[in-house]
Amino acid sequence: MGQPDPAAERFGILLAFLAALGFSLKAIFVKLAYAWPVSAVTLLAIRMLLSLPVFAWVGWHSSKAAPPLTRRDWLVLAGLGLAGYYGASILDFLGLQYITAALERLILYTYPTLTVLIAVLVFKRPLQRRELGAILLSYAGIGFAFAHDLDLAAEGHAVWLGAGLVFGSSLTYAVYLTGSGPMIARLGSARFTALCMLVSTAGTLAHFALSQPLEALILPWQVYGLGAAMAVFSTILPVFMQSAAIRRIGASRSVLIGTIGPMATIFFGWWWLGETLSLHQMIGAGLVLAGVLLVSLKR
Repeated sequence: MGQPDPAAERFGILLAFLAALGFSLKAIFVKLAYAWPVSAVTLLAIRMLLSLPVFAWVGWHSSKAAPPLTRRDWLVLAGLGLAGYYGASILDFLGLQYITAALERLILYTYPTLTVLIAVLVFKRPLQRRELGAILLSYAGIGFAFAHDLDLAAEGHAVWLGAGLVFGSSLTYAVYLTGSGPMIARLGSARFTALCMLVSTAGTLAHFALSQPLEALILPWQVYGLGAAMAVFSTILPVFMQSAAIRRIGASRSVLIGTIGPMATIFFGWWWLGETLSLHQMIGAGLVLAGVLLVSLKR
């Protein structure tokens, strides 16, 4: 094997860092958009519609020379797309109506430990000691951050509701990750991601059509601006930057760099949203990130 290219390695590190920042900004854009009277499903529909042309092109381009999909492929794609991108996203958007962006990002970062628990419960895989330690660290960290939000809230049940919705989002995404491995190996990451996004867009638009009047799309230009920013900087660019980073520096190093995400969300929430920055949050973030690293990285 040849020596790794230092320039490619540095570029991969930069891509992983930018992808983490992009993902961390999603909660900020959502919270900013909620300053106007827009529902969670309408905001998600705007995000998905504005992302649709790019993922449609990628799906078409990556499928030109590929074998056709079987009926089973479409059924699996439908299930994973509705779970991983539609289901996880709508629960996340709903939860952000009730909790801070910082707490939302920390709860979402439980998905690596939830993926481990799913493997243990469903596939009967033994639970390793370091995985158990990671789970305990992550949930202790969420407890610290949750206590901070609960102290600030006028109505405690709203924080419980928001945290429950976002935890549901993390669980749904963990289910998606658990089932996506064989499909990615079969279809390739670009084709699989693009097709899942198309399924998710269809699910989102169906939800919008069944629950909202068409007049719900009559919104201030600022909401569409934030939706466009979310589509470009928190959906399209980070998805492809993360894939490119993994090709250059590997999944483990990408995970390591990606742990900057919750810290970035806490900082942006303080800077742009006026959310408080407390010792509880910092301790909670540190514990969650330690748990993520412990379960994600190789020995």
